[in-house]
Amino acid sequence: MTQQPIQVIGGGLAGTEAAWQIAQAGVPVILHEMRPKRFSPAHHTENLAELVCSNSFGAMASDRAAGLLHEELRQLGSIIISKADEHAVPAGGALAVDRGKFGEDLTCTLANHPLIDFRRGEVHNIPQGIVVLASGPLTSPELSADLQRFTGLEYLNFFDAASPIILGDSINKDIAFMASRYDKGEAAYLNCPMNKEQYLQFYAALCQAEQTELKDFEKETAKFFEACLPIEEMARRGEDTMRYGPLKPVGLSDPRTGDRNYAVVQLRQEDKAGQLWNMVGFQTNLRWGEQKRVFQMIPGLEKAEFVRLGVMHRNTFLNAPQLMLPTLQFKQRENLLAAGQLIGTEGYTAASAGGWLAGTNAARIALGKTPLILPNTTMMGALFEFISSAEPKHFQPMAPNFGIVPDLGVRIKSKPEKYGRYRDRSLTDLETWKQTAYIRLAEKVENKLDEN
Repeated sequence: MTQQPIQVIGGGLAGTEAAWQIAQAGVPVILHEMRPKRFSPAHHTENLAELVCSNSFGAMASDRAAGLLHEELRQLGSIIISKADEHAVPAGGALAVDRGKFGEDLTCTLANHPLIDFRRGEVHNIPQGIVVLASGPLTSPELSADLQRFTGLEYLNFFDAASPIILGDSINKDIAFMASRYDKGEAAYLNCPMNKEQYLQFYAALCQAEQTELKDFEKETAKFFEACLPIEEMARRGEDTMRYGPLKPVGLSDPRTGDRNYAVVQLRQEDKAGQLWNMVGFQTNLRWGEQKRVFQMIPGLEKAEFVRLGVMHRNTFLNAPQLMLPTLQFKQRENLLAAGQLIGTEGYTAASAGGWLAGTNAARIALGKTPLILPNTTMMGALFEFISSAEPKHFQPMAPNFGIVPDLGVRIKSKPEKYGRYRDRSLTDLETWKQTAYIRLAEKVENKLDEN
């Protein structure tokens, strides 16, 4: 009997990972991506898995929440983390990628898989059969309306923003210096130093700069996500707020003088050639002309050429605790699964993890197997348990963090030791789970590919 293809809607990180895992299990899949026929407010390319904000997947160290999630996904054969490792660029202790090559490689890899039918075009309604929804926080209005009809619930929402990207040759290297905070890893950041006078002038200009006007319906529900706060909103919270946030000078000494500055703006490398640099923490909703005017006040950026200016957009997400199981199936339709920011996970790696689980479980359903639940002692398992069991009334997007994993049962004062213990337990439990609960969907994928 011919296997009916699973449909994956959305070619972001979650959808790309889901489609790959389904195909690797020997099950045919149709991957729908509306670009380039229709672009969201945040996308700029036609590539799968486009990174619309930062090019960083977060800390690499496995005793950090993001780094632990990276390692769990490596052990589970994630295509996203594999390609991120392959296209990594220097970023101190973070896993950052050349976003252009990363997206191009993934697009080519999936388009050439014999079991992936890659279709460019918009999906207006949730299809029948086994489906993975990975359309993201900027789901098209038509599909969003159909999903709202299906769930019977209003969407939740928050505002997200992206940072500007600067041409490397336009940065004054006589002022900006290369260093990583606390000299961790190789010197991977360009740092623009400010003395007190320069900082206060910049702070005043930022607070007074003109923002892009929100639409009337957006003003009524305007709410920022704290992990991606616009820099001008941060400035308005107090004179020193930025200095304790993205502009903090702690751990950054100018190697030319040994001095620590009053504030420091960091730029992170975007591509392997070092031609593009991202303004770290400078998500913004300022008008484009204002961005150039105010950001060129930063020492070293006086003649900065912006290849992309900052943007802000409204993101929507579902009230997952009311709708989802920890398998990422919908409670009211178990052959419909979802992953990514749409269900309230936050960050690139969390979206990839959701894609892995939703894709794996969609394939298991197609093959008549029981969907999987990851151990809650792993970062992946804890995250999906949280979004499916949190208090619905106060549900907000959740990023990977050690606060959601079960306690160790012993008191450990040292944070590095405590987080190391979390890591060790997670990776041990994941390996045990792989050997017992996680049964390979196709022992010989090559045979499945031949059959199809």
